[in-house]
Amino acid sequence: MRDGERLTAERIGAARLGERATLVHFSSAFCQPCRATRRVLREVADMVTGVEHVEIDAEERLDLVRALDVTGTPTVLVLDAHGRTVRRASGQPRKADVIAALGEATAAE
Repeated sequence: MRDGERLTAERIGAARLGERATLVHFSSAFCQPCRATRRVLREVADMVTGVEHVEIDAEERLDLVRALDVTGTPTVLVLDAHGRTVRRASGQPRKADVIAALGEATAAE
């Protein structure tokens, strides 16, 4: 994937992107931290209007894993309203860090 390229809802297999931001979470069935990551991202998406959480099974979407250079789970991409990645993190995120990343994603509104 080239720098500046946008992800679409169709590309990530989602019904839609968030109006303000989208939290894209790559997970796998055997990944213990993925469960906690799912919980944190859902909580934040429920708290912040216009934010969607999309979970992608890395094993089922190897095409996307390769294109986005995802090397482990959990990996989280924070997309702005236009589908551009503004933040990327591997490992289990803290809620405060996710909220801060959303601030960055929505700052250009």
